[in-house]
Amino acid sequence: MNAPNLPVIDTLWDYDQPQLTELKFRELLSVAEKSENNAYYAELLTQLARTQSLQRKFDDAHEILNDAAQVIKGKNMPVAEIRYLLERGRTFNSANEKEKSITLFKEAYNKALAHNEDFYAIDAAHMLGIAEKPEDQLYWNIKAMELAEKSTETRAKKWLGSLYNNIGWTYHDLKDYLKALSLFEKSLSWRINQKDERGVFIAKWTIGRACRSLDRIDEAIKIQNELLDEMRQKKLNPSGFVFEELAECLLIKNKNNEAKKYFNKAYEILSKDIWLKANEPARLERLNQLGK
Repeated sequence: MNAPNLPVIDTLWDYDQPQLTELKFRELLSVAEKSENNAYYAELLTQLARTQSLQRKFDDAHEILNDAAQVIKGKNMPVAEIRYLLERGRTFNSANEKEKSITLFKEAYNKALAHNEDFYAIDAAHMLGIAEKPEDQLYWNIKAMELAEKSTETRAKKWLGSLYNNIGWTYHDLKDYLKALSLFEKSLSWRINQKDERGVFIAKWTIGRACRSLDRIDEAIKIQNELLDEMRQKKLNPSGFVFEELAECLLIKNKNNEAKKYFNKAYEILSKDIWLKANEPARLERLNQLGK
């Protein structure tokens, strides 16, 4: 939802920089409120809340969502309501309140379908593929993928790269590494066709990770070294995940001294990741110990 003289909200997002996105949204907030476009203002509030949940400021996110709920209450603004349900659900999910999030995602999914909002229906299904119990995740991810593949909305189809990736990880968690690799390769092809350089980089990394799980270690090392070269040549921000993968592969090859160097580099970068600190402290501690 946008309005005359107001920017399209989603074009302001940088999901890697929620703090900077928050500043953009806060600058726009008073302008949006004065515009008297309540639907736009409500949607903006939901996205401001998302910047808070990405920074793990869950109480702040819920407070902003309470404000959005008041704007929406009693009015016919289905997209704003769907986005409210999604962001309330994401906030609960990020705080590990899975059951609350699942109820909200299902409500968002059904409402989006009822209003022919494919993009948001796919978003809700993909979130259910994350929040649901492991045995139900694949069902929702495949439902999201099928909806994206048959949708006529260009924006809805843009979900496909992420969905191929997510389904690949679901298969990986189920230890079906060949199926995971197949989905990661599908994601890479899609990203290449979209000319999505960052997505291509990530998809290559996932293929390398699947190769390690399949015990194709030399192939995995080759892929990660190619990504390392790409980081250097294009002067990209160094990826702790590439360093971590190289370290793990080198450790398997008993190249302990070389592995130690990469474990150290991985820990230096990934220890600053707030999601990893909150959700995978043991993984970070392992990097720390192996990098010493």
